[in-house]
Amino acid sequence: MVADIEIKHAPILDVNKAAVLYSEKDGVDVKYVCTTDLTQSDRPYDVFYRDTPHPEFGNRYFGLTVKDGHILITNADIVENMEFGMIADKDGNLWYSQCHHDCLFIDGSMIDGGRKYLRSSGRAWIYKIRNGEFLCTEEE
Repeated sequence: MVADIEIKHAPILDVNKAAVLYSEKDGVDVKYVCTTDLTQSDRPYDVFYRDTPHPEFGNRYFGLTVKDGHILITNADIVENMEFGMIADKDGNLWYSQCHHDCLFIDGSMIDGGRKYLRSSGRAWIYKIRNGEFLCTEEE
């Protein structure tokens, strides 16, 4: 794949606003990484990254989601242990299934399974997250 590929996301919250809020609150740059299930099926979180571990909790990733009208926050360091199957649209942008039962149909290709499994039609790539960035690890 080409280095200038854009990975498409469908976040739950206004991730730009959240990144600014937590950057100001914590005094370090915080950036949005992805939206995915973490430990519970079909409970996606918007995942954010900071270069330095949180001084109190020690994590570099955290996730935000909404439940019963409340925003919940959790440690999301587990995201670096996960694989993200990706398919490309006609413009070369990449798409991933966010959660277990999130089946996407993009320009004649399909991807499904979130972090539980990878089911796709056509060409797919496997990505992992390292230091807040997606890295291609293999082609399926």
